[in-house]
Amino acid sequence: MTLLHWHYPTEILVGENASSQLATLCQQQSIERPLFVTDPSLAATQAIRGIIAACHNGHLAVSVFSDFSGNPTGEQVESGIRCFLEGRHDAVIAVGGGSSIDTGKAIALVAKQQHPLWQFEDIDDNWKKADPSFIAPVIALPTTAGTGSEVGRASVITDSQSHCKRVIFHPKMLPEQVILDPTLTVDLPPHLTAATGMDALSHNLEAYCSPSYHPMAEAIAIEGMRLIKLYLPIAYTDGSNLQARTQMLIASSMGATAFQKGLGAMHALAHTLGARYNLHHGLLNAVLMPYVLCANRHYLHEKMQRLSHYLELDKDGFDGVLEWTLALRKQLRIPHTLAQLGVTAQEQATIAAQSVNDAAASGNPIHLSQEQYLALFNHALNGTLDL
Repeated sequence: MTLLHWHYPTEILVGENASSQLATLCQQQSIERPLFVTDPSLAATQAIRGIIAACHNGHLAVSVFSDFSGNPTGEQVESGIRCFLEGRHDAVIAVGGGSSIDTGKAIALVAKQQHPLWQFEDIDDNWKKADPSFIAPVIALPTTAGTGSEVGRASVITDSQSHCKRVIFHPKMLPEQVILDPTLTVDLPPHLTAATGMDALSHNLEAYCSPSYHPMAEAIAIEGMRLIKLYLPIAYTDGSNLQARTQMLIASSMGATAFQKGLGAMHALAHTLGARYNLHHGLLNAVLMPYVLCANRHYLHEKMQRLSHYLELDKDGFDGVLEWTLALRKQLRIPHTLAQLGVTAQEQATIAAQSVNDAAASGNPIHLSQEQYLALFNHALNGTLDL
């Protein structure tokens, strides 16, 4: 029997105002000089200023790095590494969405290594090039319920030279401590609540659909989807609902725990398009979702039957799951086509070629050829479901 290698997440503190424990958690881990990594818009908010002030009051020598974009680049990570080294920091506190946490984890991995960032791309055993004793500890506080990067062992970073996204991986990139505080997410506007929530759904859904054998991850994925079905519409319409916000944070972490089982064509295309068009990753996954489901339809009958029953959908099987997905997108005002996001057919051949080689492509229920990715892209561009 093939040897299987399964991982589960780290210590997680969940609850309203849990972020108030940050300074204490740092002291417990002998962290004295953390680098606070958060995006520019968050750095200016009262909530984040309050967390930083509490760290200073806890006698932590904190400085802030926020010079990165929604799709962080290798150059931006290098800038963060310089900040880390110049400030003689001993840890990273990553606060924000996937871009902040991915950037923070990449900085923590590479800052004191002998090899540069791209040497740790998730290819073969590249991760073994890193000296684990030089990887700085990370504490992660997500402010969106989407990527689940807070419980992941990788970062997705854009290579601006090749216009593609690369997955940087090491087992010890997993944050040592995660704080899920719903009060940090209540100010997220509805359109971002929708996009990030659909990202969480895409992680759970693609993990569930992946043919890899991982029954624990599969069970987590279907419960994650149930939570999203119940709570994403509430969080979207009433952002102050702390119960819904908490459950969405949990579902997001569940999705990233589950996708160690695999992802698929949704993410393969989203990575490629995100790097080329600098579009929101979760929004791309949301738009692509029904088209990828249809491309995999004939390989998902049994799984969709089980999922439709677990989610108590109005219709059984694949059609029930597809109709629920389309209805949820409509309720959340997610665009139906890539064209509505400004994507054009101009580089379709290159997009298909990069997608088939993306790291996520290997987890799809079937191997899709470059020609099939081209067809899938065009269906999503024009809004035609291949039924």
